[in-house]
Amino acid sequence: MAKATKILIVDDEPDIVEFLTYNLDKDGFDTLSALNGKDAIKLADEETPDLILLDIMMPEMDGVQTCYELRKNEKLNNTLIAFLTARGEDYSQIAGLDAGADDYIQKPIRPRLLLARINALMRRRRAEDDKAKSIIEVDKIRIDPEQYEVTLDGEVLKLAKKEFEMLLLFCKKPGKVFSREEIFRKVWGYSEGIASRTIDVHISKLRDKLGGKYIKTLKGVGYKLSF
Repeated sequence: MAKATKILIVDDEPDIVEFLTYNLDKDGFDTLSALNGKDAIKLADEETPDLILLDIMMPEMDGVQTCYELRKNEKLNNTLIAFLTARGEDYSQIAGLDAGADDYIQKPIRPRLLLARINALMRRRRAEDDKAKSIIEVDKIRIDPEQYEVTLDGEVLKLAKKEFEMLLLFCKKPGKVFSREEIFRKVWGYSEGIASRTIDVHISKLRDKLGGKYIKTLKGVGYKLSF
């Protein structure tokens, strides 16, 4: 069973906290609550919620200040923050987003609309997480398969399609030795009919672009990524 999304509700009005808690619990979320910014910061550090619903207009420490403090905590880097507020002024929205908020939800809160916004936020976060997982980093090489981009020590490399696919193959399993036949099969899609010189040419070009590093030849065996 998937773990329930943990939501921290922060509002100085107990009636609103009770209303949100009831509706979110009913929809299967795991809710926590705080009535002020200081308690919210402490509770967020202890519980690492997936999402914080944060009121802006609170005494002592308002939502914007609270958001700034929450964003200083590295444990909460993956925590989404959505402001809840009755204020519609542009400046308050800008201040909230500048503080590190991910969304802005205006009061009065309609449960179905709130649920839709929360689900949209969580889908966006999952998409961002999936993309981050697809990025491969080995030593100073960074490969983004979705963008078809390779950087070496922060500098973008211009690779031909097969060079890119070969490097991606090596970087997915650093240290593994790939035979010529395996490279042909996984990069070209077949293992026969390609002159072996093709591999040598592509490896040579790839090495040049990588500064002569990373790809090691094991004579009579194949190639591997080494650093």
